[in-house]
Amino acid sequence: MVGDIYKNNFNSSSIALKFKERSITYGQLDRIVLGYASHFKKLGIKDGEKVILCCRNSPEFIYSYFGVVRNGGIIVPINLQLTMEEIIYLIKDSEAKFMLIQPVILQKSKTTKEIMEAALGVKIIVLDEDFENDITEASIDDLEELSDRNAISTFLYTSGTTGKQKAAMLTHKNLVLNAEQCYKMINGRPEDKYLCVLPMFHVFAFTACVLTPLWSGATIKILEAFQPKEVIESLLQDDITIFMGVPSMYVVLLEAGKKNITFPKLRLAVSGGAALPVEIYRQAMEIMKLPIIEGYGLTEASPVVCFNPPFGVQKEGSIGLPVPDVECKIVDENDMELPVGEVGELSVKGGNVMLGYYNREEETKKTLLNGWLHTGDLAKRDEDGYYFIVDRKKDMIIVGGLNVYPREVEEVIYGYPKVKEAAVVGMKDKLRGEYVKAFVVLKEEEKCSSKELLRYLKERLAAYKLPREIDFIQNLPKNSTGKILKRVLNE
Repeated sequence: MVGDIYKNNFNSSSIALKFKERSITYGQLDRIVLGYASHFKKLGIKDGEKVILCCRNSPEFIYSYFGVVRNGGIIVPINLQLTMEEIIYLIKDSEAKFMLIQPVILQKSKTTKEIMEAALGVKIIVLDEDFENDITEASIDDLEELSDRNAISTFLYTSGTTGKQKAAMLTHKNLVLNAEQCYKMINGRPEDKYLCVLPMFHVFAFTACVLTPLWSGATIKILEAFQPKEVIESLLQDDITIFMGVPSMYVVLLEAGKKNITFPKLRLAVSGGAALPVEIYRQAMEIMKLPIIEGYGLTEASPVVCFNPPFGVQKEGSIGLPVPDVECKIVDENDMELPVGEVGELSVKGGNVMLGYYNREEETKKTLLNGWLHTGDLAKRDEDGYYFIVDRKKDMIIVGGLNVYPREVEEVIYGYPKVKEAAVVGMKDKLRGEYVKAFVVLKEEEKCSSKELLRYLKERLAAYKLPREIDFIQNLPKNSTGKILKRVLNE
C-alpha cells in the first residue's frame, strides 16, 4: 500500500529523509506516519474521505500524504500557485471536506484559518506546533489494516491545458507498482541518495523522487524549490547519486557546466515532464558528463511509461522502452495499430493506468478506449521497439493542409549556438489555416535577429515549416514543474 511503501526494504536505522538540518530514519518515519494517521482519524478523516493537501516540499508533505491514505482517505495534492478561484473549483470538483495546510502558506495568504474555511467550505487542519503536539498523544492501536490495493488513494489533477482540470483516480496498486517499475529500470539501491527538488504535488516528483527511493530503502534529500545554486551545492555536498529534473532545469545546470563543475557521485540524471531537446541532451553529456536519460509519462499512468534504458542501448531523442509490465502501441484515428516508423497516437496498457476521471464518465470512455490509455501524444516506434515522441496531438500545426510538428522545428532552433530555449506554436491564418510562430530565448550576452536565425533554419527545414514570425523574449512562461505553457504563448 502507498502509506507503508517504505516497509518493502525496511531498515529502521537508515536515513529516509534529509531536510535542512533534519535527518529522519525509516523507524522514525514509520512512527510519525502512524501518529498522523491515528490523529487524522480522530479529526474525522475516514475511509474514502477526500483531503486537499496544500504543502511545500517537506517531510510534512510525506507524513500527511501517507497518514491520510493509511487511514483509507483519498489525498488531493494541489499546486501551490493556484488562485483562490482555482482552489475552490478543485474542492467542489473533488468533493473534499478537509484541507491540510502548512502555517507558512496560510500566512502568505494574508488571511485567517476561519476566514479561509468560510471561503473554501472545508475544515482546515493547520500542520503547526499544536498539531504536532496533539500527535504525540494519539493512539496508533485503533488503525485498521488496509488490504484493497485497488482502492483509490489519490486524486491527481491534470494540468488543464486543454480545458477544465480533471481528477485522475489513482489506486494504491497504480502508484506502488509504478514505483517498483522505476526501481527496476534504474537498478535502485539502498545506498542511493536522491535529490527531490521537483514539486511533490506533481506525480513525477512523488512517484520518482519519493515512492521509488522509499521502495528502495534509499535516502531522499528534500529541497523546497529549484534554486540553481542550492541544487548544485546539494549535488556536490550531499553525494547525490540520482537526480530527477525537467528539461528547463538541465538548461540552467548547463550554465554551471561552463565553470567546469561536474558531479562525480551522480550515477543517473533523469529528464521527464516534457520532451528533452536533443541539443540539451548532447550538451549535458559533453559539457557536464551527466549520465542523462530521458523518460516519458503522464498523470493518468502514475506516471512513468517509458525509460531510455540507463544500463543498455540508449537512443538519442528517444523515450526508450516501456517499463516492465507496460505495453505500448501506436494507433491511427480509427484505433488501428500502425507499423514501425509511422506516426500516430501513443496508447498505453498496464497496472499503472488510472481507474478513470472522477465524475467524468464520458471523458473516461474516450481516454480509456478498448482497455488502452490514449495519451494524446503523437509518437513513432522503430524496429528495435524504441519509442520517439513527435509532439502533442493537440499542438500539431496544420499549414496549408500539411502537418508541422512543433518539436521538430524547436529541435532545429535549439541547434543554433546562440539559442538557450525555444517554443513553437501555431497561429490562425485565414489563407493557410495556421502559420508557425517561434518564441526564442537567447543565451546571456548573445544578440540575434530574425533574419539571421531564419537563414540558419532555411537550410534545415522545408519552407512550410519555417516560422513566419520569431519573437525574442527574456523568459518562456512555465508552470511550477518547468513545463513550457504554450497556451499562454498562443494567447
